[in-house]
Amino acid sequence: MKILLTKTGRKFFVKDVEHDFHCQYGYVKANELKKAKAGDRLKTNTGNELLVAEPQFIDLYQKIKRGPQIIAPKDIGSIIAETGINKNCVVVDAGGGSGALCFFLANICKKVITYEVREDFVEILKKNKEFLSLKNITIKNKDIYNGIDEKKLDLITLDLPEPWKVIGHAEKALKPGGFLVSYSPSIPQVSDFAEAVKKSELIVLKTKEVLERKWEFDERKIRPYTKMLAHTGFLTFCRKV
Repeated sequence: MKILLTKTGRKFFVKDVEHDFHCQYGYVKANELKKAKAGDRLKTNTGNELLVAEPQFIDLYQKIKRGPQIIAPKDIGSIIAETGINKNCVVVDAGGGSGALCFFLANICKKVITYEVREDFVEILKKNKEFLSLKNITIKNKDIYNGIDEKKLDLITLDLPEPWKVIGHAEKALKPGGFLVSYSPSIPQVSDFAEAVKKSELIVLKTKEVLERKWEFDERKIRPYTKMLAHTGFLTFCRKV
């Protein structure tokens, strides 16, 4: 697989090099695509230039199959920044859903185990895992409300309707100083979760939401876009102490 990049930031995936590639910038002949290496620049029949590149993780990640609503990159980035996870960390994620969070974590961490109770979502997870060629992720068709098999975990992430049901299991599974992060779309969920944490060996560090607003730059016309990616969910960060 190759990607073709334009100077305007557009990106095209090329899976089939046996046929000419067509897009709004013209077409590139198949024989040119076959010979092209990363770094080469190809010209379409209309004279537009396309840079040939090997797809990076983020390019493939943006093409994963989606089932349920995914956690947005802005929220994933906050989880990574607040917990400081790295290549030595072992993480449990639940529920797996389409895998947006667990696959991003697997690209960073030593090992990720994702729990997903729905079999149809498990099939999506398996297909996305194969597409991304990630070897360090284990998919379990299991209800995390019934327990966590793994111990001495650096991080547990929850995207569940009733995250407070996992607190007792998290206490036993986390290493001292390990993090528990819950993602919830509504404040009543956050409130119930935070109150339950107070009765455990964990402490609530903070609850926050992340807002993303892009800006438009067009010569002297510089202003924020009218639409922004505002509320997606609340992140509650806890730690075992």
